[in-house]
Parts: sequence; structure tokens; C-alpha cells
Amino acid sequence: MTRRRAAFLVGILAILALWLAPRAINWEGQRERIAALATRELGRPVAISGPLRLTLLPQPMIEASDVVVGGAPDDIGVAARALRVTLALPALLIGRLDPREVVLVGAEIRLPWPPGNAPALRPPPWLTTFDARIEESRVLMGEVALEDVAARVTSGGSLDAVRATGAFAWRGQAMNFAAAIGRPGYDGIATFELSVAADGARAQVRGVLVEDGGFDGRIEASGPDLSLVLPAPPIAFRAAGKLQVSAELLAADDIAIDLAGVPARGALALRLVPSPRLDIALSSARLDLDAWAAALRAAPPPVLPTALDLAAEVASFRGVPLRRLRGGVFREGERVTLSDVAAILPGEMAVDIAGASAGQRLELSLRFAGPDLRTALTALGLPLPGTRPDRQRAVEGRARLVLEEAQFAMPEMNALVDGARLTGGGVWRYGARPSVGIGIAVDRLDLDTLLPDAADWQVAGQRLGGIDGNLRIAAEVVALRGQALERVTLDAGFEAGRIAVRRLSARAAGADLAVSGSVALGAVPRFADLSIEATASTAGGLLALLPATWQPGAAFAEQPLALRFNGAGPADALALRIEGDLAELRVEAQVTLDLAQARGQGALTLRHPGAPRLLASLWPGQELGWIGEGSLSVIAGFLVGPAGASSENFELVAGQIRTRGTLTLGLDGPRPVLAGRIAAERLMLPEPPWRGREPLSLDLLGRFDAEIALTAQRLEVPDLPVMEDLRVGLRLAGGEFRASGIEARMAGGALAGEWSLTLAPAEAPRLRASLRLTDAALTGALLGLPIDVTSGTISEAALALEAIGHSPDALAAGLAGRVRIGIRDGALRGIDLAALQAAFDLPEPEAALRQSLLSGNTGFDRLDVVAELAGGIAHIEQAAIAAGNAGLATAAGQVDVARGTLDVAITARPGAAEAPEVALRVQGLVADPRRTLELSDWLRWRAAR
Repeated sequence: MTRRRAAFLVGILAILALWLAPRAINWEGQRERIAALATRELGRPVAISGPLRLTLLPQPMIEASDVVVGGAPDDIGVAARALRVTLALPALLIGRLDPREVVLVGAEIRLPWPPGNAPALRPPPWLTTFDARIEESRVLMGEVALEDVAARVTSGGSLDAVRATGAFAWRGQAMNFAAAIGRPGYDGIATFELSVAADGARAQVRGVLVEDGGFDGRIEASGPDLSLVLPAPPIAFRAAGKLQVSAELLAADDIAIDLAGVPARGALALRLVPSPRLDIALSSARLDLDAWAAALRAAPPPVLPTALDLAAEVASFRGVPLRRLRGGVFREGERVTLSDVAAILPGEMAVDIAGASAGQRLELSLRFAGPDLRTALTALGLPLPGTRPDRQRAVEGRARLVLEEAQFAMPEMNALVDGARLTGGGVWRYGARPSVGIGIAVDRLDLDTLLPDAADWQVAGQRLGGIDGNLRIAAEVVALRGQALERVTLDAGFEAGRIAVRRLSARAAGADLAVSGSVALGAVPRFADLSIEATASTAGGLLALLPATWQPGAAFAEQPLALRFNGAGPADALALRIEGDLAELRVEAQVTLDLAQARGQGALTLRHPGAPRLLASLWPGQELGWIGEGSLSVIAGFLVGPAGASSENFELVAGQIRTRGTLTLGLDGPRPVLAGRIAAERLMLPEPPWRGREPLSLDLLGRFDAEIALTAQRLEVPDLPVMEDLRVGLRLAGGEFRASGIEARMAGGALAGEWSLTLAPAEAPRLRASLRLTDAALTGALLGLPIDVTSGTISEAALALEAIGHSPDALAAGLAGRVRIGIRDGALRGIDLAALQAAFDLPEPEAALRQSLLSGNTGFDRLDVVAELAGGIAHIEQAAIAAGNAGLATAAGQVDVARGTLDVAITARPGAAEAPEVALRVQGLVADPRRTLELSDWLRWRAAR
């Protein structure tokens, strides 16, 4: 036991001695010997500046710190934290250093870049049996860094290939590799193989190293996820092609590529002189640009200047399909340059892009042209709802774009859209609350093709509520609702859902327009500081917008105009104050509008100092003296809406006319309907067109219906007796205008009846009248004729007439009906029946007879006339004058109303009852008839007595 314990103790002591003894020995004296040994093993000069240490257990090993391998400027440079050389123990015991393995720990290996002047890639002749390892190291080649490198390099002999296997990390991705370099033959050619693998992806290079240091072979790569090895989308890939390497160029030509089942062709060239540069060409049948752009944005800047020449028959970007995509992208550090980028968007929109970045700024030059802008905008997410589908078609132009970290700007833009020239620019600033600024100038702008028929304020508020902006527009001509606006300028802004129009100016129809104000968008928009002004040196341009039948005279249209609107309030209760001046005509109104319901109510005041003068300027050539002298005044409260308009209380004063009442205009039926009540204090009407060949203007009566109750304290019509206390119901329906229930006082008598005017398509107007006047006093000539009733009491006058015709003359020519007149206690001018009877007793009666039948006056007790009219001719059926002691006179004949002629014989019997009658025949024009006396029979009878 004691021996065993002693042996065990000796063993322990021996092990401690082997472990501790080398640590106690100073190895500084062996520094040069160790450096020479490492130089011989690595084939490169080795310098050791750190401490040396020898360990015998578990195996003999020398470890040196702060080691530098190589030294020439074009050589491989290595700086290692430690160099470990494993030694053979038997040789070490006899004092000889026999290395078995060399290990570099924590090395930073710098490969020459560019490698044009580096030695050829082949095993050095001195490298025979070799085994070296690299641990916890880093390999640098230019800006490319391989981290966590762990590799083993071995060679079995002078004829065996040098092999290297290991692993490294590149941009955070762990990779394994294996390489083999064969010994060159007599022709100087050596084989070379390299394979790299990472998470299922694998790349392999096979070929030969030629004598001058180049390489000629093939490269193959495949894997389930391209994003593991390149800044690309995570798709399966496969590629194979030819690879050639020289001191100046690394090129892979005609690479056949499969990207997730999509065939492609590509090429790669790494130029080493005069400066390193990577050129890549890719042509694919189909390409998803969104996925590639996202991968490139997430990737760090490339190590080398890189140029990408891209082509795809079909591509998509942010949901927009593209065709025939072509372009070049060059990236050097943070700078990106785009050249000859072209594609065809939907609508056959051809787009060309070129530009470059500077820091975080990217400037682009854009050219575009196509026959269908609308389709292209729809594909880009701007469908232009509510606009005309036949516009926004042909377009061509150019623009300059600037993309920065905080904004997107278009400093310049020049385009031709549907033949209209458009210039300007804009800017879009990103952020939690984006903002936009736009300034454009256009020579012609058709707003009817851009604006929807009706504005949805709530949708507009939602769209603009999240952004702020400023808008400046200048247009030579703007088309809006069929009107042309000239020299239009707009300066507006919107912020937090509020639109502010600082100024909108234009010239339209000869007037200068100016608009300003603001509106807060929402379910119910609210307007503030709204101001609209229109001024014109002459109002003709604006008045020309009215229908042709409403056009005023030239004198009125030449007057200066000033119109002002001011208002504020919500859209359902917008309060407006309106003031206007047209020469001496003044208009004022207070209006409350409901824009959503298209309704409004308020009060209107219209004034002019001279009503006849105003109406004469409105309708020149018309005789308007019948209204009398005086001013014009209209005061009305009104309510308007889609269903029509109404005025519960209006007052009209025009010259001597005084009226008031209520009116309602209904527009919700097949035809407009006017209804209401009109009460006139004094109502004056123009003289009816008794004569004329021009057709009556009755078209307006066929355009609407009406039902109005009219009352007038006094109604005056030229050449007709004044009517007082008039009541009549006016009704227009189905083309028939009827005045029914006529009641009035005329000359102290009672007037009653009705009349109607019927308008039928393709037929002449038909006029009917049925009137009856009783107990009316005559105070003047009844008809204004040479033989006429000048006084008396109309006990009864009744007429029932009907006429058909387009003009007054035609109506008179077709007049038919019956007239009956009875007058009592009156006087007849133009004949003296008393003198006629007195002539009987004269010795020479002829002269007295002639005098009595051609002049004088006759007082009568009763006059009765009954006439039948047909074809415009009144046939006197009965006419008698009872003059008391003056006797009785009768009349017979006819009156042609249409031609204004008559042929009437007035007969009387002077003297005895058996005496013959004398006659006065009145013929010719009614206004100036010829009088012929028929006295011969009576004179012969008198002579015979």
C-alpha cells in the first residue's frame, strides 16, 4: 500500500511539474525561434509582440499573443489575438520543435482589394503537409466583413489539394462553406471548388484556375428563401450560369434563373479596375416590385457601387399592373441613380423616369403620355367619381419629382390633358397630420367634367379632415354649367376639416366676380365670413344668361351693375344678405338657405324711382303710359324649394298700380302651377290689341297652369269704362285660360259673366265671352262714332260671342254670336228725330229733313238693338228708338266688324201714319261713313197732298 501511495504521489507530483514547470520558464529567449517556426508553417512572415507561453498538458502547445502575419502592402494581412502551435511531445523532450497544428485565434484577416495585384489563387509550392485552423476570427475584403469565422485548412501532401472547411456569419446570417484548390499541372491549370450553404440555400462554384490567375467555370445556386442570402423577397430560387474571373473582372453571363416558378435570365459583372463596381442584369417574365422594394428598403447600403438593369414583361407595384418594365438602378453608398426607367401603365400610359438621390433626397424626372388618363388614374387609386367618363383621356407631359424623408414634392409639371395646357407643382408633407400644397396654371379647365352633380359634405369632410393644405389655381378659361369664366384665380386652404377661400376671382359674362369665406366641413357644414361680389360696367352679359323671352331692352342692359352677397351660418340655415344696384334699380334681400334641401326663405325689396322709365328700358317700343307716373316698389316675403316657390305676402306698386296678395308656384307636377290671391287697390291694364295681323303671343299660356282669385277696387283699361269692385277667378289649365265668375260695377251698373281663351295643339286660339251689364249710366259716347249714344241708362246689355283666329284681325273675321242692348232715357248724337217730325209741317220740308237726318241730337225713351254675328259680320235683327213725341225710328243692315265697315239704314216716318218712310243709309268705314238720304218717296207723297 505504501508503495502504491508513493507511486501515486510521485505521479501527481510529476503531472504538477509538467503543468507548472513550463509556466515558470521564461520563453522570451525563444521568441525569434517561435516566430521563425510560425513563418515556416504559414508561408508568410510572422511577428510576435505579445508574451509567449508553453503548456504540456493535455498536449504540448506554444501560445503567442499579439501576432501579425504578412507585411507586404499587396499581401494578405493578418492580425491575431493569439497564435497556438501544437508540438510533438517526443521531439519537444529532446529539445526540438516539431509542429503538428497551427491555430489563429481572434484573427482579423484583411484580403487585398481590389485583388488585381494579389498573387494568383493557388497553393504555394512550399505548402505540402499542412493543418491549420482559424477560430473566433474576422475576414475583411474591402467593405465586406465575414464575422465569427471558424475554419480548418489542410493539405495531405505536395500532390494533394488544399481544402478548407468552416463557418462564418455574413450580415447576421450563419453560413457553412467548403473549398478545395487543386495542385496545378504542367499546363499551370488547377481545379477550384467552393460551396456555401445557409438554412437550405446552397451556392456552388466549380471550375479551373488558369495560369495567369484567372478562373473559368460555372456557378449554381438554389434554396427555399432568397432573402436569406440577398436583399430580396422570401421566395424559392434556382440559378445556374457560366462564371469567369480575372484580375480585372468577375463575370457571370447568361444565368438561367427560376424565381418561385417564374423563369428569368440574368447576368452579373464585378469590375475591379479602375474602381470596384457590381453590374447586375435581370430579365423576368413576371415581377412583384412591392416585395423587391420592401426587401431593398430593409437592406443596408451595398458594399460596392451596384448597377441593376431590370426588365420584366409583366410587373405589379402597389396593386398597379405594369407592362414592359425596363430600367436601370445604380447605387453607390447612400446615393441611388435611376436611368431609363420605363413602363406602360393601364390605359396604355407610357411612363419614363430618370433621377438620382442625394442623402435622403431623391430627385426624379418624369415623362408620361397616353390615350386614357382616366383608366391610369383609376388603377392608381384615383377613380374620379362623379366626373364625365368621356374626359380625362389623352395626356402627355413631364414633371420633376423630389422625394425626401419628410415630404414629396413636384416642383415642376407641364402637361397637356384633353388639349388643355397644365403647368405648376405641389408638395405633400408626411407626418401625423399630412399637409399638401398645390399651385397650378391651366389655359382651359372644364369643371363640368370634374365636379360631381351634388356635393356630399360628410364624405368631403372625412376625406379632408385628416390633412391640411393650400391650393392656388390660375385658369385662363373655366367651363362651369355651360358658362365660360375667364381669368380665374383661386387662393384657398384647408385645415382640420375647414376650407378657407382667401380669394376667388373671375370674369364671367362681362362681370368681375370675387368670392371669399370659409366652410367647416362635416355632416352639416358651417359657413363663415362668406362674401360674393359681382360688378360690371354693363349688365348685358349677365342678363344674356336669362331665357330669350326674358331678355330686356338694350338700354336696360347697358346699365352698370353691382351685386353683393354676405352671409354665415350652417348649411341648413345659411343666412345671406343680398344687395344690388342696376343703375337706379335697387334690390335688397334677407335670405335663409337650407343647402341640403335646396330650400330658402326670406324677404325681398325692389325699388326704382320711375316705373314707366324702368319698364320702357326693359321693353323698348312698348306703349307703357297706361301704368301712370310713379315709382316701382316690390316688397315680398318668399319661400323657395325644389317643389316650387311661394309668397305669403307681397306688395307691388308700379306707377299708379297698387296690388298685394299671396302667390304660390308649384313645380312638383308635370307642369308648373301658379295659384293665389291678388287684391288690387288700383289695377291698370294695357289696351287690348283690337286690330292687327300679327299672331298673338300666347305661347307662355301653354307652359303652365294657374288659378288666381283677383279682386280690384278699380280696374282701368284704355278705351273701356272703369270697373270697380271687381271680382274674378282666373284659371289656366290644359291650354285654356278662363275668367269666370266676373262681378264688377261699371258706370254704376252691375257687370257679370265670363270669358275664356282656349289653346289647342295645331289649332287656332278660340275666344269665348258671355257678359251682361245692367243699370249702367252712360256719361259719354258709347262707341265714339258719328252716330252714337251719348247718354242714358243701359238697362241691359248682353253678349255671347265666339271667335277663332291667331291674330286680332283673324279673331274679328271669325266672330260669331249674339248681342242685345237696351238703353233708356238717353240721347242719340248725329240725328234729330224731333226736327224730322217738325219738318212735316214746313212748307219746304226737304231742307229740314236733310238737316235733321245729318246732324242734331235726339232724346229717346228707349233704344233696343239685337244683332246676330257670323263670320265677323253683325246682322241687325232688331233696332228701334222710341223718342216719345219725336216718333219711332228703326234700323236695319249689317256691320262688318273685321273690316270696320257698315251698311245700315235708319228709317223714320215723319207726319201721318200713312206717310212713306224716310231713310238715312250709312255706308263705308265705320269711323267715317258716307251718309245717303232717301227722301224721294216721302217728298212725292207730301207734294201729292
